[in-house]
Amino acid sequence: MNFVVGITGGIGSGKSAVTARLETLGVDVVDADLAARVVVEPGQPALAAIAERFGKNILQQNGSLDRAALRKIVFEDSEARRWLEGVTHPAIRQEIENQLRGATSDYVVLSSPLLLEAKQHSFVNHVVVVDVTEDLQIARTTVRDNNNTALVRKIMSAQLPRGERVNRADEVIDNSGSLSDLKVQTDALHQRMLDLAEKHKSRS
Repeated sequence: MNFVVGITGGIGSGKSAVTARLETLGVDVVDADLAARVVVEPGQPALAAIAERFGKNILQQNGSLDRAALRKIVFEDSEARRWLEGVTHPAIRQEIENQLRGATSDYVVLSSPLLLEAKQHSFVNHVVVVDVTEDLQIARTTVRDNNNTALVRKIMSAQLPRGERVNRADEVIDNSGSLSDLKVQTDALHQRMLDLAEKHKSRS
């Protein structure tokens, strides 16, 4: 498998802006959130199990998952969240692995908000954390997603504490500045990852 760079960060950190920039530079990006959507598409066993546990109200009229309704349930009920993770995480891991093996760029990115929490870091050679203060996380997320502060705090509490996430990183991108600052940092990251990928290849 190619050299895999894991990119993570708390909600509202700007992780998606980093990975979008890397995609424009020709890097294959495997998005764990998209993999999570694949495994709960209509006809998938995980969706049937979710509907059986939480009822048909969790489905939209076309039979697809009402993600907003499910999110509200699991972030207010820790037992429900643990059950959901037990059903979906194994399927998500398999989907991620399949996509990583299909990547063809010099290195491949695994973008995941739960890279460290869901043990998805076992797929990666190098962990990058996109970091901002908790106040910035809340401010950006409430504007972007039109969520209230209480819900954003609940989502944050389900993720690793900021300090622990940063401590487990191989490197950290500080996204407290402007988008142009982030672009400069991301382009520099890309060059470093190309170098690491080349060294990885020569050792393989």
